[in-house]
Amino acid sequence: MSENKHSHSAFDSFVNLFKRDMLLAFRHRSDIANPLIFFMIVVSLFPLGVSPSREVLAQLAPGVIWVVALLACLLSSDGLFRNDFDDGSLELLLLSPQPLYILVIAKVLAHWCITGLPVTLFAPLLGVMMYLPTEGLMPLVGSLFLGTISLSFVGGIGAGLTVGLRRSGVLLSLIVLPLYTPVLIFGSSAVQSVIHGFGASGQLAVLGAFLLMAVTLAPLAIGAALRISVEG
Repeated sequence: MSENKHSHSAFDSFVNLFKRDMLLAFRHRSDIANPLIFFMIVVSLFPLGVSPSREVLAQLAPGVIWVVALLACLLSSDGLFRNDFDDGSLELLLLSPQPLYILVIAKVLAHWCITGLPVTLFAPLLGVMMYLPTEGLMPLVGSLFLGTISLSFVGGIGAGLTVGLRRSGVLLSLIVLPLYTPVLIFGSSAVQSVIHGFGASGQLAVLGAFLLMAVTLAPLAIGAALRISVEG
């Protein structure tokens, strides 16, 4: 009976923390708008800076969209725990009787809903603008869906390690970018493979494996990183 009560309490804590972070994000709408605006503006500038040619843009589209989506997720990662650290609620989170593993997952998923999900939903629009072939749109959405969740979890590790530092953007990038690279390679490759007449099941399976590893292992690393930053 007590075990059921404990699991029910952990689930309630997960839901309440997720709702709290989403509510705070909607009160500060710039947290949602900034990554999406960055994503849209940078991709929109590529035809002006490279070439307006349909053939050139169609060839570059998968890589460009994926790189800019990765950078948008990276730029937003610094704020994942920053506000909680500044107002002291991060210490309460670490002292909570509920498993830190569950609480970290709630915060990372809320962060993904604010950053990665809007980027994923708007990607087809930018793909059309970049003359991405129609058959590449669904693999683009699927790869971004799987990949951006992984990016949020991996970015959380860097955010946890640097949360106590001011102007930590460069250090966060150095920590996280090497871990982002495999997701970028397979995400972009999934779209390019479909465009060239091959299937994307292999690349999507690898992205799914990355996601499973991120959801399983990253919360443990994030929890340890937060304890080091706060208690150190």
